[in-house]
Amino acid sequence: MSNLTLDQALIIAQTALKKGREMKFHPLTVVVLDAGGHMKALLREDHCSILREDIARGKAWGVLGMGFGGRELARRVDKVPAFFTALNAMSEGKMVPVAGGVLIRDANNHIIGSVGVTGDTSDNDEICAVAGIKATNLTPDTGDQ
Repeated sequence: MSNLTLDQALIIAQTALKKGREMKFHPLTVVVLDAGGHMKALLREDHCSILREDIARGKAWGVLGMGFGGRELARRVDKVPAFFTALNAMSEGKMVPVAGGVLIRDANNHIIGSVGVTGDTSDNDEICAVAGIKATNLTPDTGDQ
């Protein structure tokens, strides 16, 4: 299994912010976690609200903890809300189960980390996370095929 490097995490975060600026999105916050859930990078643009770091971390942490991307996580919340209410309580409210949380997979399809982006719509946040991951030649897993 490969490890997510600091250089890769920085490229992911910087590229995600760059993509957001190119598309004229609202200011973004990006959190990159390694496979163990440890923060490798946090970049927060000027004028982001104070909850954005927690939201980005919650998106990244939720997908990493469950092992599938934010879109699948959101679908499952809709199907079994009682389970996710319990899961959210067990995780002390750390999960944000929406698009914008994306798993990072290596060439062998192993999960080596995750990215959470917030600041614009969840769909736009996801666009930025995917762009960041692709810039490192790793594979984004949004929870959609």
